[in-house]
Amino acid sequence: MANDNLVKLKCSDCKNVNYYTGRNKKKIKEKLEMKKHCNTCKTHTVHKEMKK
Repeated sequence: MANDNLVKLKCSDCKNVNYYTGRNKKKIKEKLEMKKHCNTCKTHTVHKEMKK
């Protein structure tokens, strides 16, 4: 995975960065938004892509 495709996913509740993933920025123009498990909140919450 190239460094320019790497994005951080931040929990929308506690604002912690919990996940790193890749995205093809040429094909997917909008920011990623996934429902993932947050260890701090202890629940599944929406994680949104943040700036580098």
